[in-house]
Amino acid sequence: MTTQPISHVRLAILGSGPAGWTAAVYAARAMLEPLVISGLQPGGQLTITTDVENYPGFADPIQGPWLMEQMQLQAERMGARTLFDHVSKVDLGRRPFVIETESSGRITADALVVATGAQARWLGLESEERFKGYGVSACATCDGFFFRGKEVVVVGGGNTALEEALFLTNFASKVTLVHRRESFRGERILQDRVFANPKIEVVWNATVGEILGSGTPLKVEGVKLVDTRTGTPSVRRCDGVFVAIGHAPATELFRGQLDMKPSGYLAVKPGTSLTNIPGVFAAGDVADETYRQAVTAAGMGCMAALDAERFLAAEEAARTAA
Repeated sequence: MTTQPISHVRLAILGSGPAGWTAAVYAARAMLEPLVISGLQPGGQLTITTDVENYPGFADPIQGPWLMEQMQLQAERMGARTLFDHVSKVDLGRRPFVIETESSGRITADALVVATGAQARWLGLESEERFKGYGVSACATCDGFFFRGKEVVVVGGGNTALEEALFLTNFASKVTLVHRRESFRGERILQDRVFANPKIEVVWNATVGEILGSGTPLKVEGVKLVDTRTGTPSVRRCDGVFVAIGHAPATELFRGQLDMKPSGYLAVKPGTSLTNIPGVFAAGDVADETYRQAVTAAGMGCMAALDAERFLAAEEAARTAA
């Protein structure tokens, strides 16, 4: 962690999830002395994940916060610097790029890796917050394995919800798909698969009003559903709740500067981390609306660091030649 004022760096990395820390490891090994600006949620989404079983290299389950801590320590051992601050504004229209932080003032950078991530959209319930990591999840790929032979509820009606429900049938004994309307928004082929799966029951015109549970440690035991037409409440027993109402990429800072997909995710040149602005690279969930896994984010962080290294080396060569 840096305690000295910083005014200029060769490479700044915005975000401290798997993409950001991996980019920092590779950039530090390339002697770029990268600065990682942690953001509002240091460690990203893995800091609210308990058991992680699908990150390569660990035979036994590991804790998400511990994994992020180890990535940070590794990056700092290599020579990366960490600034625990929040970026309030960036100006990518001039070189060096200008980064305004809330507490540390203005920092300029010759190159920038954007690894600000994405966050799952939640229902906004107090009970949902209480049970996160204890039966409430927003990632079936991450946590479905823990619900073998159990009953789960999936909330949503788009492609994400339909895909999560189908995936969970590989583990759960029953999947209840709760949607607030009377028809899905997801693709027809996914709908057909959902309707054809005997493990999936659809509850139309209902919302989750409360997640029920108790125990030490906490354990989900059911959900309170509310009929959207009549307001009638009902209780349904379950062992887990998967919220699948979409993800929101953290791209607001770059609106009007970096090209984005209609979904709001940053657009990159296929097979690279290159954005539409030379010297700005995107990695991890902020540019990945398909996979959103820690291991893919880490891989993209590696790509971004290598792309940034080549960009800065080419600039240096051009200055020397001139």
